Amino acid sequence: MAQNASMEEFEALLNESFDIDTPDEGSVVKGKVLAIEAGQAIIDVGYKMEGRVDLKEFAQPGEAPEINVGDEVEVYLRQVENARGEAVISHEMARREAAWDRLEKAYADENRVEGAIFGRVKGGFTVDLGGAVAFLPGSQVDVRPVRDAGPLMGLKQPFQILKMDRRRGNIVVSRRAILEESRAEQRAEVISNLEEGQAVDGVVKNITEYGAFVDLGGVDGLLHVTDMAWRRVNHPSEIVTIGETIKVQVIKINKETHRISLGMKQLQDDPWDSVEAKFPLGSVHAGRVTNITDYGAFVELEPGVEGLVHVSEMSWTKKNVHPGKIVSTSQEVEVMVLEIDSQKRRVSLGLKQTMRNPWELFAESHPEGTKVEGDVKNITEFGLFVGLDHDIDGMVHLSDISWDERGEDAIQRFQKGDTVQAVVTEVDVEKERISLSMKAMDDSFTDVVGGVQRGSIITVEVTAIEDGGIEVEYEGMKSFIRRSDLSRDRSEQRPERFGVGNKVDVRVTNVDQKSRRLGLSIKAREIAEEKEAVQQYGSSDSGASLGDILGAALNRDDD
Repeated sequence: MAQNASMEEFEALLNESFDIDTPDEGSVVKGKVLAIEAGQAIIDVGYKMEGRVDLKEFAQPGEAPEINVGDEVEVYLRQVENARGEAVISHEMARREAAWDRLEKAYADENRVEGAIFGRVKGGFTVDLGGAVAFLPGSQVDVRPVRDAGPLMGLKQPFQILKMDRRRGNIVVSRRAILEESRAEQRAEVISNLEEGQAVDGVVKNITEYGAFVDLGGVDGLLHVTDMAWRRVNHPSEIVTIGETIKVQVIKINKETHRISLGMKQLQDDPWDSVEAKFPLGSVHAGRVTNITDYGAFVELEPGVEGLVHVSEMSWTKKNVHPGKIVSTSQEVEVMVLEIDSQKRRVSLGLKQTMRNPWELFAESHPEGTKVEGDVKNITEFGLFVGLDHDIDGMVHLSDISWDERGEDAIQRFQKGDTVQAVVTEVDVEKERISLSMKAMDDSFTDVVGGVQRGSIITVEVTAIEDGGIEVEYEGMKSFIRRSDLSRDRSEQRPERFGVGNKVDVRVTNVDQKSRRLGLSIKAREIAEEKEAVQQYGSSDSGASLGDILGAALNRDDD
């Protein structure tokens, strides 16, 4: 019995020793380097098990292997015994396993890890993290794109783990996150030393369409194009160049976003402080056209001071044209100051005010009655527009085109470009209107009636008999004598007692130059003759009758 008990104890101890000394496959064990031969290290991993590991597994990227006989190393037991009776082991896999344990803890704690870039792959680089290989995307190398990563290769430096999956063996790291973090710390320190309103020196790092980025010693500020100078700046490159050291003022600091706004013009005198003194209302100044819009043109009076010439103040005569048809960019012009609003930093300018009003000039040189000549510029339903001196137009109304035709008919005879003559009848400077008359060019009426005045007795010829009176003609001009003017005696006011071709003496009651008409009356002639007879041959208190007086007058005329 005792013998059997001792046998069982020995077997249990033997099994226990096997359990203790024989490690499990797939685990990391410690071993001792027994020898180095043929590029391999022979390692005793315990329990009389030996294995071989290539020396390159003990070398850091780009370095010689560091291993000697007697060194204690960790290896990964892939297989307890192979066909040659040796253990299949790997130092690299041991490092990897240990590294993964370490990296998973660092990833969980959001700690940085140390590594070295050792290779280039599609889309980025490979990084050795002390046994585990990670992927470094190209976008995560630096805060700005890196053209040459050569100087970074093999260099031990910190990385941030972005993502890792042990089952798939994937690790993604970032160098950029480390740089941004340290940069943020540096920015915070620099910003803490800056104050709004402070003047500082900076170096121009980059220029864009809207401004320039200036390095203030670890932190960038934006110098916007509108804050570079008081004058209009078309592009920042007009003022600054990359690499140039400039003095700027800190305009605003955003503590949350760490954005800094800078200005250069704030360090110079504001030209608007003296605008009202330099450019009083009504004064005329030379300026340069800087910009043209649909509603006018901007003119620079001096650097930093621009005024607007509104389209309505550009020309006396060109009313509905684009400002670009009147002035051009960079053109030197003379302008008058019309209004100043220093608070809104606005100056209203006038271009036409520097020239004489063409309607005033026309009125001075063309008084009413002056004959003018011009081309028909436009034809409307109410008249003709004729081009005149000083680039202005005059209008001939329908009623002033012809004596003989209706205006609607007479205007049909004209077309644009025709040269016509007319007489100035009115010039309204305020309303910018000139009235012309083509009828007034016809002097035949004046020639005919030159000696005829109101009260004159003339002989006319009857040309037509109508119910309401008779039509008569004098020197080619027609007039109409109404029935009531045919005789003083009511019973004789009959048109039919006259015949076409009869000669009749009539009295001129009106000479209308405007309508070219003579007012005629037989009745008025008879009354005038009676009045004259009474004055010559008697009076109302002589006792003679009116018939006696007229009879005496007639007898005297017969004598």
